[in-house]
Formats: sequence, structure tokens, C-alpha cells
Amino acid sequence: MTGTALLFLDVDGPLIPFGGAGYRTYPVAAGGNPLLGRLDPAHGVWLAGLPCQVVWATTWEEEANAVLGPLLGLPALAVVRWPEPSELDEEDERAGLHWKTRAVVEWAAGRPFVWVDDETTAADQAWVAGHHAGAALVHRVDAGVGLTAADYRVVESWLGEYGGV
Repeated sequence: MTGTALLFLDVDGPLIPFGGAGYRTYPVAAGGNPLLGRLDPAHGVWLAGLPCQVVWATTWEEEANAVLGPLLGLPALAVVRWPEPSELDEEDERAGLHWKTRAVVEWAAGRPFVWVDDETTAADQAWVAGHHAGAALVHRVDAGVGLTAADYRVVESWLGEYGGV
């Protein structure tokens, strides 16, 4: 997972599908969170094979390392720490901007990045294009299905072209 590019990864929707019937289920340890049965262990292999630094960009924050990392066979990853809500968030919401967008761009600090989330829109893409100095791909995933092989092909292709590898 080395390289100059970053991959900001949301959990709920991309890794743990919800709201649809297009996802598979996997065994979960007794007493475990039943949503974890939607987590495809193959994601760990796919993510580890990408030529970039994977960063958790999720409300799970450090819990992603404690719970999901071991299930996926991933080492501890960097985590975006979300800022406290502000008046700016309300302004962004009125403009259709996702509440994570500014923090993701700030965290990237000019480095090329892919942001995989199920809630981004054209407003986020436009804001990133206008406020981020490096190359960026804002990739929306269908939350009802989660990350697919086709999504990974898009990410891999972009990283090959813009990721600095």
C-alpha cells in the first residue's frame, strides 16, 4: 500500500452494503455486529494490492482499524478525524456539499487522491476540482451493492494514470 496517492475509503455503503438486496453475506462471529456479515473479506486483498495509501474516511474512525482491519487482514490505516460541526457545514449543506468534502481535501494536502463513498455528488466533484491542487477522483459507490470489481477497475485505472506510481 505504498505510492504517492491516497485512497479515502468510507465503510458504510462501500464496504458494508445496505439498503438493497444486491450484496452477499458472509459468516460473522457469534455476538458480532450483524452488519459485518455484509463485509466481503476479499476487499482486504484488493485494497492491499492497490498502489496507494488507504485512509479510513468514515464515521467508524479508529473503530475501523479495531474491527474491520483484522477481518480484512489489513494493518492499521491512517484515519481522517472529522472536525466539529460548524456554521460552514450548514452553508455547505445548503450548497449540496457533503460534510466530509472539506476535510478530505484538507487531509490530502495537494496529494493525488481517490475518494470512495456512497454519498458524494456532482457538487462534491466540482468543489474538489476547484479547491484541490492535485489530481482527484471522487468515486460514488452504490450503497445497495457496495464496492464491486468494476469499481476497483476504475480506481486502479485512475491510480495508474494519476497516482504517481
